[in-house]
Amino acid sequence: MSHTSPAVSPAASSDSYQRAVQHLLSQQKPDGGWEGEMVWNSMILSQYIIVQKAVGRTIPKDTARQMIRHYEVTRTPDGVWGMHGESEGYVFFTALAYVALRILGVQKDDPLVATARAWLHRQPDGVLAIPTWGKLWLSMCDLYSYEGVNPFPPELFILPEWLPIQPVHFYCHTRYIYMALAYLYGKRFVLDLGPLRDELRAELYPKPYSSLPFARFRHEVARTDLYVQPSPVLRAGYDLLYAYEKRPIRPLRQRALAFCFDRILFEQRASRYQGLSPVNALLNILALYSHSPHHPDLQPSLDGVEAWKWQDEHEGIRYCGARSNTWDTAFAVQALTCGPLSAQTSPPVTKSLQAAYQHLTSLQLQTELAGHQHEHRDAILGGFCFSDGQHRWPVSDCTAEAMTALFALHGPVRPQDPSHLAPSPIPESEQLPWARFEQAVRFLLQRRNADGGFGTYESRRAAAFLEQVNPSEMYGSCMTERSYLECTSSSVKALCYLRARYGHRLGSALSQAVNNAIDDGLALLRRAQRPDGSFPGFWGINFTYAIFHIVEAFRAAGIPASDPTLSRAAAWLVSKQKPDGGWGEHYSSCLNDTYKEHPQTQVVMTSWALLSLLETRPVTDPAITRGIEWLTSMQLPDGSFPQQAQNGVFFGTAMLDYRLYKTYFPVWALGKYLANRAATS
Repeated sequence: MSHTSPAVSPAASSDSYQRAVQHLLSQQKPDGGWEGEMVWNSMILSQYIIVQKAVGRTIPKDTARQMIRHYEVTRTPDGVWGMHGESEGYVFFTALAYVALRILGVQKDDPLVATARAWLHRQPDGVLAIPTWGKLWLSMCDLYSYEGVNPFPPELFILPEWLPIQPVHFYCHTRYIYMALAYLYGKRFVLDLGPLRDELRAELYPKPYSSLPFARFRHEVARTDLYVQPSPVLRAGYDLLYAYEKRPIRPLRQRALAFCFDRILFEQRASRYQGLSPVNALLNILALYSHSPHHPDLQPSLDGVEAWKWQDEHEGIRYCGARSNTWDTAFAVQALTCGPLSAQTSPPVTKSLQAAYQHLTSLQLQTELAGHQHEHRDAILGGFCFSDGQHRWPVSDCTAEAMTALFALHGPVRPQDPSHLAPSPIPESEQLPWARFEQAVRFLLQRRNADGGFGTYESRRAAAFLEQVNPSEMYGSCMTERSYLECTSSSVKALCYLRARYGHRLGSALSQAVNNAIDDGLALLRRAQRPDGSFPGFWGINFTYAIFHIVEAFRAAGIPASDPTLSRAAAWLVSKQKPDGGWGEHYSSCLNDTYKEHPQTQVVMTSWALLSLLETRPVTDPAITRGIEWLTSMQLPDGSFPQQAQNGVFFGTAMLDYRLYKTYFPVWALGKYLANRAATS
C-alpha cells in the first residue's frame, strides 16, 4: 500500500510525546507501579452476586446500585450481555446477569431485565440450551435440573495420573475451575434463593418449569454461545459418565470429594484466599460453604475475592478477571526508557523510574510454595505474577517482561541501541543483586517446552489431543499448556538481555541452558512464520500483537533488521496499513485465525506496528512517517489517547480490553521514533 504524506513535524511529534509521557506519569500509583483495568465481561460480577446470596450475605443498597450501573453500561445494543465489549449477546452471560439482577432487587418489569428476558425467550431453545457451565450454575441455583447437566464427577481427579485425561495434565485455570465444579456437581449443591426461585423459574422459561425436559438438552448448546462443538469422543464420555451417575459408587464418591476438597483448600490458602482467578475462587467459596457454612476458611475466602474488585463512577462495581500490576508496570518502564535522552533524564521521569524499580523488585516471589510438588504445582521461586504476586501464580512472560524492564533501568545492553540512551537512574548499590536474576532465569527455564517454546504458568503437561475433550464449549485451546509465540518471544528477549549483562556470572551449565533456550526459541519462532510473513498470536489481537513481540525478541538477540524473517514480517505489516496511515485488527482474527481488518483504525495496534517497523526499517520509511502522523492526530488534549476496541484475548474467544495499553504503547512508539530519528540525525 503506497501513499504519500507530509513528513511529521519534529516539533509536533516531540510535543505529542512529551504530553503522552506526562499523562503516563500521572497514571502511576503511589506504590510506584501502574495498573489499568483488564476488562472482560459481566460473568464474574454475576457469579459474585449469586455466591453472596448463597452464603447468606446481603449486598448493601449503595453497592447494589453500583453493580446495577455496571450491567446498564455493558449491555449490547440488543439489551443483553456478551463475551466482551464488541460481542453480540450470549445466552450464558445474559441468563446469569438476569439472575444476578433479580437477586439485587431489580423488578421483573424493569426494562433492564424485561428486555433481556424477551431476548432469551426469542432464542431457539432459550435457556434450556445454555452451555454446560451455565447449566451447572443454574442447577446450583435450583433453576435447572442436574439431570440436564453433562457430568464432570470428582472421581476423575483420583484416576491414575498416567492416564492422559487425568485433570492433573490440564491447563491450570481449567483444572482448578473443574476441580471446584466437580466437587459441587458431586455433592449436587443447591443454594437457597427463597421465594425468588419460583419467580425466576417462571421468568426464565416460557413453559412451566415442571414440564421442561432438561435431560434432553444435555448436549444442546445455543448457537450464540458455541465456539467448540463437543467432539464425538467427549459426547461418548459424557454418556458413560451419565450412566455412572445413576448409581455412583458411594465410597469412591466420598473419597473423590475429600480429595478435591483438600486440593481446593490448599489452593485457597496458597493463593492467600484470592484464588488463581476469581472464576475458580468463587467456585471454591461455594465448595467451602457446601462443606460447612462455618468452615474457618470461608470468611477469609470471602474477603480474599475482594482483591478482584474494580470500581469507578462511570462503570460502577465489577470484578475483573485478573489484576495486571507487574504486566503494566513492566511495559510502562520499557516505554519510558525507550525515548530520547532529554526525556529519560528529566527529574520527573527519573523519579518515576526509580519508584517503578523499587515496586517491580518488590513483586518478585522470594519464597517457594510449601508442598507445591505434592499439589502438582511447578516451583515459583524467582517468578513474577501478572498481578502484585499475592496469589502466588507466577507466569513466564510476566517474569520476562519484568526482567527486561529492570535491565532497562540498569542501562542499555543491546549493541544496536543508540548511543544516546540514558545511563541507569538506579545507583549500582541499589540495583537488584545477581542472585535474584538467577532465580528469575531458573524460573523461566522451568517453563520451557521440548519444542523450544515457553508455556505460561507451567511447562507443557500433555499433548494437544486433549483439546478433543474440551468441555467448555465457549472457549478454545484451554485444555493444556503449549508453546506460545508471545511467551517465547518475551522469554527469549529477557534471556538475551540477561546474557548480555550477566553472561560472565552464569556458570557453564546455566550459560549453556540459556544459550540453548535462546537458540531453540528463535528457531521455533522462525518455524511459526506463515508464508505471507505473519505470525499468529494467542494473548493479543492478533497477528499485529504477535509480530510486535517476535520482532522484539529477534532484535534483542542481535539479529539484523535485514534478516529475512524480519523483512517479511515488516512487509506484511506495511501491506496491512490503512489508508489513513494507522493499523487496526478486528477481534475476529482470533476466532478465525485469519487477519481481519477493523473498521476503525486503532491506537494500540498502530503502536505495535510502529514499534515493529522502527526495529526493522529506517525511521524515514513512509509507512513509519504516516503511522506516527496518524498516531499524533489521535491524541487528546490531556495527552491521553481514546478508548477503542478490544486488544487482548485468552482461550480464543475471551476478548479483553487492557485499559493501559492505549497509554504506554503510544509513549513507547513515539519515544522510539524520536530516539531513532535523533540517532540518525
